[in-house]
Amino acid sequence: MLNFSAKQYRKLLITGGSGFIGSNFTRHWHKNYPSDRVIVLDVLTYAGNRKNLTSLEDKENFRFVQGDICDYPLIDELLKEENIDTVAHFAAESHVDRSILEPDAFIKTNVLGTFILLESFRHHWNTQGKPENYRFLHVSTDEVYGSLKADDPAFTETTPYAPNSPYSASKASIDNLARAYYHTYAIPTIITNCSNNYGSYHFPEKLIPLTCINILLGKPLPVYGDTQNIRDWLYVGDHCSALEIVINKENPGETYNLGGDNQVKNLDLVTMLCDLMDELAPDSPVKPAKQLITFVKDRSGHDRRYAIDATKIKTELGWIPQETIEGGLKKTIQWYLDNKDWWQPLLSREYKKYSHKVYGS
Repeated sequence: MLNFSAKQYRKLLITGGSGFIGSNFTRHWHKNYPSDRVIVLDVLTYAGNRKNLTSLEDKENFRFVQGDICDYPLIDELLKEENIDTVAHFAAESHVDRSILEPDAFIKTNVLGTFILLESFRHHWNTQGKPENYRFLHVSTDEVYGSLKADDPAFTETTPYAPNSPYSASKASIDNLARAYYHTYAIPTIITNCSNNYGSYHFPEKLIPLTCINILLGKPLPVYGDTQNIRDWLYVGDHCSALEIVINKENPGETYNLGGDNQVKNLDLVTMLCDLMDELAPDSPVKPAKQLITFVKDRSGHDRRYAIDATKIKTELGWIPQETIEGGLKKTIQWYLDNKDWWQPLLSREYKKYSHKVYGS
């Protein structure tokens, strides 16, 4: 196991670093390693927000580059110019509903973009003499494993892949590509498959921020199908700490599942959010907020249950999620209450059109 020396400073390229998880990770890394050089590359699509990194803009060791991971010359230039030794790859189209409506964007960004990153990193690593401290972290999802029945055991790192949406199929493809680059070229790749994340800076179309914001606006709270779909929820801060450990301590070629040990039915989660919002936002226009729950037609290929078995990273690297679901939700809700100036501008006409397509009127 390689432990990166405290006297050596990393030079990280963080792709998708203006998105939800990527920006949380960028701030987390800079807080813990302020002397490391951090380059964020983000194309700034609808879910990428430059404001997510406002606190870092004036830092000496931080640089933001607006660009596409599909731009081969740009990737080559950045790796060489900044002498990058670590890539943390978050950039991806990631919303299942959008992948059903527009699958082509998911194939281009997720598959082609990751291929270009891997190829460029391979060339860069080779020209630098194949340093053993270099790392390529590919951040993936539990959705690549497909759907579990109620009594099925949780996903492990050896669970066969069975993706059921264009999004999860694209992520499964690049998991396999990253793994192949390790076995074929010895590229120092590491893969993590995480469960559903939640926390601050989450784009409003995802379930938890959507529910919080709609309660504040007195709008319906859409819940799919029979409402019994189950997800394993991981607080984004816990996710970032796991990725930090993986980058610093693990040898390449490994895969780790990351989960929060919080399996919750969708309806139960929305109900929990309603109760917490009644407590934390007493001036909401509709109380109790549960009155806003609305049942909508189930989406195509909707996976029934996800559950992560994170035994491997817990036993091998000592990582354990610290946040309870109630504690994490309270922190998340309070952030949305305190940062209306962040999310209100995101409720654009285009966002409303998209919501109408997905949930109906």
